[in-house]
Amino acid sequence: MVSVSGFISNPVSFTERPPPATSEEVVVLPKHYQHLLALAFAVNEINENPQILPNVTLGFHIYDSYFSARQTYYATMLFLSTLEKFMPNYKCDNQHNLRAIIGGLDSRISLHMANILDVYKIPQLIYGPAPVMNAKTPGLFFFQMTPQEALQCEGILSLLLHFKWKWIGVVVTDNDNGERFLHILLPLFSKNGVCYAYIERVPNLSYTTETNGLLKQGAKIVDKVIVSNANIVVAYAESYSMALFLWFPYLSEQEHMTKNAKVWITTCHMEITSFAFQRNWDTAIFHGAISFGIHSSDLPGFQQFLKSINPSSTKEDGFIRCFWEQAFGCVLPNNIVGEVDGDICVGEEKLESLPGSFFEMGMTGHSYSIYNAIYAVAHALHHAKFSYRAIRGAKMDEVGPKLQNLQFGQSRPLSQCTASCHPGSHKKVKEGKPFCCYECIPCAEGKISNQTDMPDCNKCPDKDFPSKDQDFCFSKRITFLSYDDPFGLSLVSFTISFSLITALVLGTFMKHHNTPIVKANNRSLTYTLLTSILLCFLCAFLFLGSPQKVTCLLRQTAFGMTFSVAVSCVLAKTITVVLAFMATRPGSKMRKWVGKRLAISIVLFCSLIQASISTLWLATSPPFPDMDMHSIIEEIVCECNEGSVTMFYSVLGYMGFLAIISFTVAFLARKLPDSFNEAKFITFSMLVFCSVWLSFVPTYLSTKGKYMVAAEIFSILASSIGLLGCIFFPKYYIVVFRPELNKREQLIRR
Repeated sequence: MVSVSGFISNPVSFTERPPPATSEEVVVLPKHYQHLLALAFAVNEINENPQILPNVTLGFHIYDSYFSARQTYYATMLFLSTLEKFMPNYKCDNQHNLRAIIGGLDSRISLHMANILDVYKIPQLIYGPAPVMNAKTPGLFFFQMTPQEALQCEGILSLLLHFKWKWIGVVVTDNDNGERFLHILLPLFSKNGVCYAYIERVPNLSYTTETNGLLKQGAKIVDKVIVSNANIVVAYAESYSMALFLWFPYLSEQEHMTKNAKVWITTCHMEITSFAFQRNWDTAIFHGAISFGIHSSDLPGFQQFLKSINPSSTKEDGFIRCFWEQAFGCVLPNNIVGEVDGDICVGEEKLESLPGSFFEMGMTGHSYSIYNAIYAVAHALHHAKFSYRAIRGAKMDEVGPKLQNLQFGQSRPLSQCTASCHPGSHKKVKEGKPFCCYECIPCAEGKISNQTDMPDCNKCPDKDFPSKDQDFCFSKRITFLSYDDPFGLSLVSFTISFSLITALVLGTFMKHHNTPIVKANNRSLTYTLLTSILLCFLCAFLFLGSPQKVTCLLRQTAFGMTFSVAVSCVLAKTITVVLAFMATRPGSKMRKWVGKRLAISIVLFCSLIQASISTLWLATSPPFPDMDMHSIIEEIVCECNEGSVTMFYSVLGYMGFLAIISFTVAFLARKLPDSFNEAKFITFSMLVFCSVWLSFVPTYLSTKGKYMVAAEIFSILASSIGLLGCIFFPKYYIVVFRPELNKREQLIRR
């Protein structure tokens, strides 16, 4: 702790009360001695500058708190006492002209001091973490020279996000300041996607700390740090805590502390320091440490000021002697009593030869805060004593990352609980684990992810489809069963071929219309059946090409009507055969039903029912051209939407009903005595017809796109070929190739 006093023409000097008897009685952090030198440097600059405080000389007093509340309160009262005797609150003898006090690095020291200074309204400037206020200390006020923890957390977060370090460990001091830091850090980091492998609290170091318990707890913490796959450690503690962390390699049960390199990110309250007895300890644990500190910008003249420090020129200064002996590990000659072990200081040792954990020639962040604090006090005194005018202002705090021994090698380290999910997959958080620990799940069919670590996959627009790796969307191609398609071209060829064959058979029968085999079993029905079969073949053309409004309206209705007429003709033929044989029996009353009128009535009645179903379909929910974007991933299918699926299957169902009746009647009449029993051929034709359309339904439902249309065309062609081949091929063979059998006597079985 330091008091800044204003004196008239008093020199600048180091004073301490009570001073240490010998350097062996005090264990110091040699690096912290620069704080005192920065104080002296600032005071010298101000005293040599007549524009700031003319005719006023600043002085200062330095006291040690010894990490003790009792010693802190005692030292604070010394500031308020007379110079010669400990007599606080009395104005006698020489008085301190006390203007301000700079607190210690430890927030507890500053809080203890504030309890007294608040009564006397003396300002306190602090360069360590601000004490945590509670209900008992609501009015205490501090001038904090370091950035607030919230600003530092934001800076650390920016660094983590820049390097994509989202899996970290957190180590804080187990005190109120550490809890305050966690209260700020945890929600901020979690909100931005950073999560924690562990959060460890290190016991607070003091002279009353039990060493064995502290080291045991430290061993557990360091083992967790080493074995964790989090390669980033965010640390918040007091400045001297870094000296405690140097124990880690020796406390760990692991074989090699640095086998899994860690990057330490610290706040400006911490810097790499070590006690005098840690002179030869390995500091490799901090190779790669990043400190968010205050930039001093290398104040001009400061290094020359440091080089001028020499214990031989300041023999009465106990601080310098204590620092020098512990920093260089030697004993100054005038402190030798009898024989001593170790080296003797020659007084010519170089400060620049000391390691960075002992002493730095460049001004550290803490030293710069003290330097700023002195200038802030001086400017405040100037403002109070003189009229305000533009003079040199106090340095502004600047927060930023300070790289200390940063050794990333060829590539920066990674710190992830789980490897990043590549495009084409998404994250799924593991149950009971932090949200940074997840599984990578491939995107579902039809979805993509085009970035790493996406929480979910996105669906491509309807007009697009995902790539094979599911990381990009491609435009779908528009498809339909066209005439240029090889499959469509083959169906056209079959359709034309069998249409010509049907026309040939019809023409042949019409040419030989007076022959017995053509006249047998109702010649008019034969012509009607052949014509309907021909139209069935031609219906296939309605299913080819790009769907249009007219073709969609005619496609299913025309197909249903033509097939219904064909099956009705087959049914009429079958019933005619049965009635003809029944009418030949003596006394049969069936003779009056035999004739063309019955056959025509059957065809008209059965066809009229199908026409009624089709008319109702077109009137209520007619088919229309549509685009199917979902059935096939890579295609947009141009199709005819059936409008009403119920009506579509009603048309098919009625046609199947007629076919089953025809098959049943023909099957029962297959053994009627006749030299040319047409019922046998009708049975085979209906068997083929029913087999085709029964297999059509599951095929139609299981296929998609143009292949669904092709399945229906194939069923039309196959059933039409079945009717044509089974019923008319035997007759055509006799008419063309065996005309000698086409005689009346051949048709009568004796």
